[in-house]
Amino acid sequence: MTAPTDLSTADQVIGIDLGGTAIKLGRFDWKGNCLQSLTVPTPQPATPEAVLLALVEAIDSVDPDRQAVAIGLGTPGPADAEGRIARVAINLDGWRDIPLADWLEAKTDRPTILANDANCAGLGEFWLGAGKHFRNVILLTLGTGVGGAIILDGKLFVGHDGAAGELGLITLNPDGPECNSGNRGSLEQYASVRAIRRRTGLEPDELGEKAAAGDRSAIEFWQEYGRDLGAGIASLIYVLTPQAVIIGGGVSASAEFFFPAIEAELERRVLPSSRAGLQLLRAELGNQAGMVGAAKLAWQKYANS
Repeated sequence: MTAPTDLSTADQVIGIDLGGTAIKLGRFDWKGNCLQSLTVPTPQPATPEAVLLALVEAIDSVDPDRQAVAIGLGTPGPADAEGRIARVAINLDGWRDIPLADWLEAKTDRPTILANDANCAGLGEFWLGAGKHFRNVILLTLGTGVGGAIILDGKLFVGHDGAAGELGLITLNPDGPECNSGNRGSLEQYASVRAIRRRTGLEPDELGEKAAAGDRSAIEFWQEYGRDLGAGIASLIYVLTPQAVIIGGGVSASAEFFFPAIEAELERRVLPSSRAGLQLLRAELGNQAGMVGAAKLAWQKYANS
């Protein structure tokens, strides 16, 4: 494996995953090796100014010798298409149209780029995780909500205004439960942790344990869950024809109970010509995916700057 011609093998970047409770960051080489990492609590209240200060201090800690040449950062909400502005940051106070990339560049003197945290997770899985053998991938993160990411021809696709990839908000049932997005019956209303609680009164891990113990009702629930998720994924496949669909997030811990139903639904709903060679895979990087993907974003930024 050789470094791209416009990068030095000695160069390093910083990848940051900014969350509502913790900030995870690491210093990476061009192969994706994490040379040093750090997790610090997100300031409370998490105002933009307080978070900026915490980010600068954490960057100094993880890169005291200033070896990193660029910074990538995943935010818990949408960024603009150029990766400069955090439009809204979920669970962070006072965040609307914050020019975080400009702020960090002014404080660190290094090129910086932002992306939605789910997009970073998808980019991380594409680079070093379950998607590393493919060029066209979609990722669904099944957590409190349902996030998504689209990788087309090896590049993160964010659309003309930066908001593409909200895969959990596609319509599954026009008459289904109301969604915070304003939609009704979105995929998120059937596949998220909140949806599972509403439908069963239980947590996903409890349902997983029951299914593993042979509980009939839990097994049947996961089969129904897989059918719903498969129907949503079928629509995505027709539009994007990916080589792989990667499933991450906390609910994926029970993948063994609902993957067979997804696969059966895809075979039933999707023409063979649209799913030739398609792989359905579990994410591999866990809660490190966002940080890894942010580092990949930084490499792409540096290579093109």
